[in-house]
Amino acid sequence: MTDFRDRERAEEAHFALEGETAFRILARRNRLLGEWAAGLMSLTPEETDAYRKAVVQAEFEEAGDEDVVRKLLGDLTGAQIDIAEADIRAKLNELAIEARRQLLGEV
Repeated sequence: MTDFRDRERAEEAHFALEGETAFRILARRNRLLGEWAAGLMSLTPEETDAYRKAVVQAEFEEAGDEDVVRKLLGDLTGAQIDIAEADIRAKLNELAIEARRQLLGEV
């Protein structure tokens, strides 16, 4: 019975670690995305820092990436940057790979 409990605890710990890692990758991706968009909008370093945080916060509005894409599309359009939603989604996917690489050392 102890083996079963040990295995159960190990699987729970593994599941928790995977969830935490996924969250950290998502937050890193959103910070990178915010930095990219801030560069397009020519924000100052202070504004860039605040904007990165705002993009990370946008993730918590609803499940999935729609809230982040909607925020960036609105902000970039408002800043007179001509960009398509598909371009933002492509950058989001590219930066997800980069965030994973940065956090886990994967190529």
